[in-house]
Amino acid sequence: MAPHKATTAGDPRGPSESLIFTPQHANRALVLVRRIVADVVARYRYLADRRRERERLLRSAANRGQHNPAAAARHERLEELNDNIARCTEELKELNRELLAAGCVLKDWRTGLVDFPAVHQGRRVWLCWRLGEPAVAHWHDLHAGVEGRVPIPPDF
Repeated sequence: MAPHKATTAGDPRGPSESLIFTPQHANRALVLVRRIVADVVARYRYLADRRRERERLLRSAANRGQHNPAAAARHERLEELNDNIARCTEELKELNRELLAAGCVLKDWRTGLVDFPAVHQGRRVWLCWRLGEPAVAHWHDLHAGVEGRVPIPPDF
């Protein structure tokens, strides 16, 4: 069954025109979602590494002063890191837009946690999947978060 547009008010944390997923449709969507989320996690790790390196260089510059012979090289590297950080941030925004367009919501950039809007027993819920899991096999209430996720029952 294909997803359909939600008939209830959209969740402000979700796509602007939320879709309602069944577990089967969410699992079919994983073909695309898995690739995007793998890119997100890799790019996020790269971004975190560049930010840590920038912080180390800034602390080093503060400790050594600006008239040190290595200051010019450090300044050049900081500019390069700032460019990398800006570019990576834009790439992550675009990947997030792709996930929203697919109808799901990225909840954790570091682990690749994604929620798909669904309806269970007449109420809005999230189907929950994390990068590395073979399928969408869990769900949770809208405000429960990942800690509240439970296995999807056969009659979902």
